[in-house]
Amino acid sequence: MNYTWDFHSVWQYWDLFLWGLWITVVYTFGSILFGVVIGFATCAARLSGSRLLGGIARVYQEIFRCTPLLVQLLWFYYAFPLLIGGSIDNRVAAMLTLSLYVGAFYAEIFRGAIVSIDRGQREAAAAIGMSSWQSMNRIILPQAMKRALPSFINQSVIQFKNTSLVSVISVADLAYMAAVVNGQTYRPLESYTLMAGLYIAMLLPLTQAADWVERRLRVSD
Repeated sequence: MNYTWDFHSVWQYWDLFLWGLWITVVYTFGSILFGVVIGFATCAARLSGSRLLGGIARVYQEIFRCTPLLVQLLWFYYAFPLLIGGSIDNRVAAMLTLSLYVGAFYAEIFRGAIVSIDRGQREAAAAIGMSSWQSMNRIILPQAMKRALPSFINQSVIQFKNTSLVSVISVADLAYMAAVVNGQTYRPLESYTLMAGLYIAMLLPLTQAADWVERRLRVSD
């Protein structure tokens, strides 16, 4: 194949790539922040002992864990407005969907970490007069969060990649901007290669950090 690479024509649109990367970062960390709140609330509902709260939380988790994120984005942007009788901004739909999606996974990570702690520690805390809240806050959660950290970081790295799907509802993230540049230059190989390179540049340090944290925790155990 006699193909002549021409990154110069694509790099002229560097500002679009940087803006798209910035939007990707905003949606990643914004959805992670909201997802943590949702995840803790869902985890608390699952562990509350209430059949109603636990059932609602379980249904929410199964819906968002068992349907593709792309389907969820399309549903919230195109179908959800029909239910509420109004419109929804594509940026709001994107952040809402990403947050609910990752929150369902965070909830299971947190719940799994908490239930993995030996029940005997709760009983020992109760024996010395600690309330359930005190034992959870002072004994269970510190250990559980340590166990949850590697999975939490890995899920957050996956979330960074998942944000590329918001381009399907015209949110100007990195993937969307790469498509815009391709439309201007007709250089798909260069446009999407540069996009991939930017994702690698952002994600490689994060994956290495996740591996380092996991090794450190394994050694400390």
